[in-house]
Amino acid sequence: MSRELVHTPEGVRDVYGRESYERTAISSRILETMHRFGYENIMTPAFEFFDVFAKEISQASAKDLYKFFDNEGNTLVLRPDFTPSVARCIAKYYMDANDPVRICYNGNIYINTHRLQGKLREHTQLGAELMCDDSIHADAEMIAMMIESVRNTGLKDFIVTLSDADYYMGIVQESGIDDETEEKLRSLIEGRNFYAASDLIVTATGNEKYRETIADMQQLHDTKGLLRAADKVKSDRAKASVCRLLEIYRVLSLYGLGDYVSFDLAMLSEYNYYTGVIFRTYTYGVGDAIAKGGRYDSLLSKFGKDAAAIGFMIDLEYLMSALYSQKIEINCCKEPEIVEYTDDDFEEKLKNVQERRAKGEHLLLIHR
Repeated sequence: MSRELVHTPEGVRDVYGRESYERTAISSRILETMHRFGYENIMTPAFEFFDVFAKEISQASAKDLYKFFDNEGNTLVLRPDFTPSVARCIAKYYMDANDPVRICYNGNIYINTHRLQGKLREHTQLGAELMCDDSIHADAEMIAMMIESVRNTGLKDFIVTLSDADYYMGIVQESGIDDETEEKLRSLIEGRNFYAASDLIVTATGNEKYRETIADMQQLHDTKGLLRAADKVKSDRAKASVCRLLEIYRVLSLYGLGDYVSFDLAMLSEYNYYTGVIFRTYTYGVGDAIAKGGRYDSLLSKFGKDAAAIGFMIDLEYLMSALYSQKIEINCCKEPEIVEYTDDDFEEKLKNVQERRAKGEHLLLIHR
């Protein structure tokens, strides 16, 4: 057999032994937390029609999909993101439902990108979605559940950063910049190149005030700083987004989780479907957010259902890296007790082992 056959393609890996048990244990804790909040499991296919994702992610990200064709010539893709898949499913099976729908999931996503050299292209994600509820309490419930899910894995030292897509879009509307300039501006802000972003919008509008607006966006804010930033913009849409963020913070404080929260008005998303609050969870020892989420009130309408929605996902790869780097102990399965047998006493030993296994003991039967 060729030695090449035992290797995996770039960007994927085998998970086995102790790590496999630990991942299962952590996943179970997260799902159990979601179930305690009243969320029910859902499973969607690993691949979907291309159009499910094509228009709802950035043009650059669309190039990074794993694409292939079925026998009828339809373009299919491995899912790069759970949210559009879940939105499609909810629209299909809950088309006439008006009451809130709460679901959670666990599965893999696939991103085929050269920009992620040395990083995995297959990630396990656990997440939840709350459909048909546009309230601030729905926003707070989702963020609170994300915080509780992360805490229940044993991770304690982390921060949740909140933003709102409407703050940025309010500034864009107020400035009157065209779509091409907006796309460049978004890219610069996402890349934290605030000096270039300031120059771009000032050049496009001829108004120096936007330099201070961009400068305010790059600051990590507390509630007082958030109010000061709101006072410096004229856009009603931007001001309303700040009011909503402050109200979400108030409700999270009632959950007892206010200390986990900070605000970053420059935090944007590579996905185009977010319409309101955006949030991410960061901790040390990992180069990216271990959890992400936000509100996407217009996404379900693409599938024929006009309903609000909010959701989040926890990236198991990044979460496990954080747990390992912070040396957090993960209690999972016990090492099995070894029970040896000979040809003469096999029947007796087997009977005893079967009885003990039925009681929940972990036993390994070995011939000596």
